[in-house]
Amino acid sequence: MRKDTRSNCPINLSLEIFGDRWTLLVLRDVIFAGARHFRELLAGPERISSNVLADRLAALVEHGLLTKADDPSHKQKVTYNLTEQAIQLVPVFAQLNIWGTRHLPVTDVHAARARVLEDGGPPAWEAFMDELREVHLGPGARLRPAPPGPTVTARMEAACAAVLDGAAAP
Repeated sequence: MRKDTRSNCPINLSLEIFGDRWTLLVLRDVIFAGARHFRELLAGPERISSNVLADRLAALVEHGLLTKADDPSHKQKVTYNLTEQAIQLVPVFAQLNIWGTRHLPVTDVHAARARVLEDGGPPAWEAFMDELREVHLGPGARLRPAPPGPTVTARMEAACAAVLDGAAAP
């Protein structure tokens, strides 16, 4: 944590971490797109530069929002994993998704994912957080048993696919 913060206000301290134009987008890609390697994050739709991405990843690791580990499948790769702190941002992302869908000209694909989160409300957010815990922290990290039926991740993917299928239909 930086020592030269403007104040100890929780909003200010949060903005010291998230207040640039890229950090939340990097976290978004890890949370929602499942990106866990540098190249996957570099391929995001906003076209972040490699030096900015490297800086943001280092800052997220430094602030305890991501961990970095050698990828056992490739000697020159590392894998980034969410920490519990980052997973607890899911309700913030859900609210940003919902607000953006209501007030901004988002694409139908992005609106579909937001609708899944909005329709499911906090129970869906909690289930999604447990899915992320299982993927990023390990199988024993869930706080509650998996609910029956498709996962929140699968429902978001299906909603996006349905929009894309509808767009492709004549």
